[in-house]
Amino acid sequence: MQEKQKYTSYEDFAANYKLDVPENFNFSFDVLDKLAEDPDALAMIHVDPDGRREEYSFGYFKEQSCRLANALQSRGVKKGDRVMLILYRRVEFWSAMLALHRIGAVPIPSPSLLTRKDIRERVNYANITTFICEDSIVERVEAVRSECPGLRTLVQVDGQSSPDGWELWETMLADGSEDYPRPDDAPGGDDPLLIFFSSGTTGMPKMVLHNHTYPYSHYTTAAYWHDLEPGDIHLTVSDTGWGKCLWGKFYGQWMAGAVVFVWDFRGKFVPAELLQLMADHKITTFCAPPTVYRFLVREDLAGYNLSSLRHCSTAGELLNHSVFYAWKEATGQSIYEGYGQTETTLQVATMPFMEPRPSSIGRPVPGWDIVLLGDDGKPVPRGEEGEICIRMHTDHGNNGVYGLFDSYMDEPEKTAAAKVDGYYHTGDKAWEDEDGYFWFMGRTDDLIKSSGYRIGPFEVESALVSHDAVVEAAVTGVPDPVRGQAIKATVVLGSSYEPSDHLTRELQDHVKKITAPYKYPRVIKYVDELPKTISGKIKRAEIRTEDEKKFSA
Repeated sequence: MQEKQKYTSYEDFAANYKLDVPENFNFSFDVLDKLAEDPDALAMIHVDPDGRREEYSFGYFKEQSCRLANALQSRGVKKGDRVMLILYRRVEFWSAMLALHRIGAVPIPSPSLLTRKDIRERVNYANITTFICEDSIVERVEAVRSECPGLRTLVQVDGQSSPDGWELWETMLADGSEDYPRPDDAPGGDDPLLIFFSSGTTGMPKMVLHNHTYPYSHYTTAAYWHDLEPGDIHLTVSDTGWGKCLWGKFYGQWMAGAVVFVWDFRGKFVPAELLQLMADHKITTFCAPPTVYRFLVREDLAGYNLSSLRHCSTAGELLNHSVFYAWKEATGQSIYEGYGQTETTLQVATMPFMEPRPSSIGRPVPGWDIVLLGDDGKPVPRGEEGEICIRMHTDHGNNGVYGLFDSYMDEPEKTAAAKVDGYYHTGDKAWEDEDGYFWFMGRTDDLIKSSGYRIGPFEVESALVSHDAVVEAAVTGVPDPVRGQAIKATVVLGSSYEPSDHLTRELQDHVKKITAPYKYPRVIKYVDELPKTISGKIKRAEIRTEDEKKFSA
């Protein structure tokens, strides 16, 4: 495995850092089995929904994954089969993923919020043959099972009994041998590893296919962006149904020698519970989306002993200035931002040897040749907005970029639309300052064109949430006969505030003071909650669609 090097500056990092991916790399054989040579070495600390803490070793995960791989193969699961997993934050999720990597079957981690309709559509769309889920999910699968003729193997985790046609996890493990030597034709390298359903806000989500080199690319995520050292206890807040789980609770963290901390909470997120957990279990490094930090800084942080915490990071959407400074004042820790997509690993980041600039996503990660392209397809000068694009190469597999997705599975036309003329087009806009820091503006469709200005939603949202009354905000454009578009803010207020004309004027004046006056929201709508995807991203497209209907009526 790669050894962590010390860098003194971004320039040093960019010039000298390089991933050295082994040939035919397979995470289970090349990383897990090596770590399990010390079978008692601590891999994971797990806290279940009742608050019980358990510790799991690398030896445990090797044995469990070998047993499951043998058991699944004996039931006909083979290389290339597609397997849906819905397992919350259960330890079995990691065992299942590792077992499937050994076989070469292709896991599709999926969120627990999927409805019966979602499950039916995705199973048939992806030609899924095997389903592994917790007992609480079984009813949903059973309800649509007759409409999913391709399903052959069904595995239930937990519970004392299962419906006809299902097998219990523990029964299967008892059938499987704990010995699974690496076969001569072992999966690895450019072979399919896993599929994510992208969290699209419209239409059927795309199937994002990654190959077996994908986990290795996350070494950069963990060792450098998360700044992990051997023995660190790292907590990333993410459900196992999303790519962020694999960014922060799995591959890179183990490669960097850290212990993965998993909190399997169910139901509504309670900020105070998370803070108490971090204090009680002496979390050393922490990563969460900006939404989580926004809730945490509203708590009395002085009431929690976070003295073990030494490094914090965030990704998903932009971090608001006010949250950055409130967190730093309370904990002494800066928050290091990063950027990537379901289709990639970490592309742009603020590393520990860089000075964080709040709301900047940082600078390009070595190995990712980032170019900002204008509407004419040419690179834009510094200071001008452009689409974040990745220049692809052909000197090794996967377009020459480790961590970049192979394709949108079974949809060559969508792949061709995203990978054009030697570039992968992210669909995201940013600009680069004079020091090389990137500033994210939003999805191409999210930009607002008002009175000749092009305005990204995040700067206005950041200004709004810096006001004590605002918990969350989504900024969009609405049709305006004079300006083309006017800025609209959809706002969630704190529990002690009520909507009023006076508050609307106060928020508008507040934005004018924080950012350029022409960016203030001329329309403010108060709601109890924002529309979001099941991955927690704001569905601005849904707000725009509703407004277009309203304003065109």
